[in-house]
Amino acid sequence: MQFVNDSTPAVRDASTVMLVRDGAAGVEVFLVRRVSGMVFAGGMTVFPGGGVDPADADADVAWAGPPPSWWAQRFGVDEPRARALVCAAVRETFEECGVLLAGPTADTVVADTTEYHGARERLEGRELTFSAFLAENDLVLRSDLLRPWSRWITPVGEAPRRYDPAFFVAVVPAGQLADGATSEADEVRWSTPDAALADRIAERTLLMPPTWSQLTSLSRCADTAEILASEQHIEPILPVFQEENDETVLHFPGMDDYYAGGALRIRR
Repeated sequence: MQFVNDSTPAVRDASTVMLVRDGAAGVEVFLVRRVSGMVFAGGMTVFPGGGVDPADADADVAWAGPPPSWWAQRFGVDEPRARALVCAAVRETFEECGVLLAGPTADTVVADTTEYHGARERLEGRELTFSAFLAENDLVLRSDLLRPWSRWITPVGEAPRRYDPAFFVAVVPAGQLADGATSEADEVRWSTPDAALADRIAERTLLMPPTWSQLTSLSRCADTAEILASEQHIEPILPVFQEENDETVLHFPGMDDYYAGGALRIRR
């Protein structure tokens, strides 16, 4: 089966960031359970992230690390789109969990984000653009603290909203604390990938295939150093609904493992 990009105009770009840290039992990842009433992925356990805003493409952002051209090559998009994806990744991570991948200089990172609490609320309320926030506080976006990981596209017919999210991974900077101070989540937690996958099998959580797939890949890494050193070959994945035993079932890479153990198949 071939999985290709979908150019449907209704598809919106998005950025998702897997925040990781080293724990006593191995790698831990920060997970968010979305409020059940949300239109997209309500009640699902996901990583921090969200849709790209037009302002995320602002070219005046102070930038350190790989340039937009490098990100464009890795994600298979043009440079303006790559810039917007990276800016959205850093903005959404700050809005949703208070972790800020930026610093006063190109080789430093903020150690405590509490002084930016008011600005964080204004960002989430769309009263302030991310570029203005960085400029007002003399901060430099640290794209080198991110790594590209994968790209999945919402299948046609599965949800009223469709997204083309770029998945990033980042280690939480020293001194910063991830929290759940966002209106979009009703629960947040740190978990090893294996524990998160076990929770899904035990039906304690709900994981969409992209989230399950990223947790599976992270579970193969011994520590955050191995994650950061990993070179991911990124091809856009578009799951598709196909007829199967008189039902229309969602097909995607790794689906046999996802559906193993009696898990309900995703149907249209």
